[in-house]
Amino acid sequence: MPVLPMPPLMQNAVEPMQVDAPPNEDNENNEEQQIVVENPTIDLEVYANQYTGIARLDRLIYVADVCPVLAVEALKMAITYVQSTYNVKVYQMLHKRLSDLQAVGGAAGAGGAALGGDQAASAAAAAAAAAAAALPDIAAQPAAVAAQANASSAGGEKDAFAYDAVWVDAKLKKAALKLEKLDSDLKNYKSNSIKESIRRGHDDLADHYLSCGDLTNALKCYSRARDYCTSGKHVVNMCLNVIKVSIYLKNWAHVMSYISKAESTPDFSEGSKEANAQVHTRLECAAGLAELQQKKYKVAAKHFLAANFDHCDFPEMISTSNVAVYGGLCALATFDRQELKRLVIASTSFKLFLELEPQLRDIIFKFYESKYASCLTLLDEIRDNLLIDMYIAPHVSLLYTKIRNRALIQYFSPYMSADMHKMATAFNSTVSDLENEVMQLILDGQIQARIDSHNKILYAKEADQRNSTFERALLMGKQYQRHTRMLILRAAMLKNHIHVKSVSRESGSNHGAELCVSAGSSTTAQLARI
Repeated sequence: MPVLPMPPLMQNAVEPMQVDAPPNEDNENNEEQQIVVENPTIDLEVYANQYTGIARLDRLIYVADVCPVLAVEALKMAITYVQSTYNVKVYQMLHKRLSDLQAVGGAAGAGGAALGGDQAASAAAAAAAAAAAALPDIAAQPAAVAAQANASSAGGEKDAFAYDAVWVDAKLKKAALKLEKLDSDLKNYKSNSIKESIRRGHDDLADHYLSCGDLTNALKCYSRARDYCTSGKHVVNMCLNVIKVSIYLKNWAHVMSYISKAESTPDFSEGSKEANAQVHTRLECAAGLAELQQKKYKVAAKHFLAANFDHCDFPEMISTSNVAVYGGLCALATFDRQELKRLVIASTSFKLFLELEPQLRDIIFKFYESKYASCLTLLDEIRDNLLIDMYIAPHVSLLYTKIRNRALIQYFSPYMSADMHKMATAFNSTVSDLENEVMQLILDGQIQARIDSHNKILYAKEADQRNSTFERALLMGKQYQRHTRMLILRAAMLKNHIHVKSVSRESGSNHGAELCVSAGSSTTAQLARI
């Protein structure tokens, strides 16, 4: 079918949908959706055991989302853990995803076997023969033992993770009975008007909702307990519970609001830091996590650096390894050399966190020692492990870019000129890529330099000290003249007894002021409306 030519007025037309959506938000969402981890080097069981409750489930589900290699293992571990709670919805969702993954894997295996030809058939026959040789002699066993052996060898693993409808019904009934009991207890407490019992009743109800996975009702119940707090300790405990659920809901503004409420509680703010060290560390970690998600990396780093290693024990929210990784990367991306030395390397408290992450500790030390090639190489090695972490993964690319830019700035800062071939070797990069990076830093004003593209040399801009000195002297003279005129004006007003009376706003609609001159002065008495 022939294509008709477009009218002249329509050839240059731009569709309105091309400019409707903000490009930054789309890019961020696409970046989060496109994260795929191929070669992680973590032990998933050790990683999951660092957390409890919904934090463990959320992290395992995220691993299954972004890492196809560990997806089945992560889902099985999540199914095993969720059976200790009342969270039936997550149990059903995990089983559906696991069955889908196993179906896809089985279809792929069948397709590969069909495409293999004679070699695949011979390999399958050999494998079957080896498996038959490895099996015990069933004929020599009783029939019951033989049936049990067949069942265990054929489908033992599948039965362990098969969907258990009986468990689902039992958990739903138990959850409903427990909810009814807690609700009736709370009504009895309210009829007795005992504040402490009512507060505990709200907390117990919220804990049950949290075990069922109902975060919204859990947040409501924790918040209602505030009206029945009888001491500052109870208020702080209520704030910590609300902060925990708000982190699960990723409501970071709510997290920061309740952190400030907890810190302003009289018993907490007036008490000693030693007595409130655990609460203080918990609030600092929560604040760091919230600032990290809002991309305020320097503030987040300072919060994580203020955590106390001995009191950092709350696996329902964050682990000590997370504090080391989040704080270390944010510090590398935002701190200068003096801050990095004083707040990170020389810090006795944060050094204990870094001992848990030796690779990150080596990265920080090599960055400070200006060994940028080995530093960036180590960063690339831990990149896949960072992309498995649900809180740091969306920020890895930006943090890595900031760290690399800061390394480039520090590398060039002592020199008047630098050979870009040597710089490329120091940063494990090509000259053309390095030139583009430096050009962007120059355009952003982070490096004051010029690039000789022909000779591949970077020249620092030479500041004219003579002109800059004259400019500062002229500016200082103008400021001195202005200050002197203001002093003379004030002295003249005081000499002539001139003062300004402000009129209150409540007296009327006229919000001006009256300039009053006393009769004893050389000026005639008058009132001027200003």
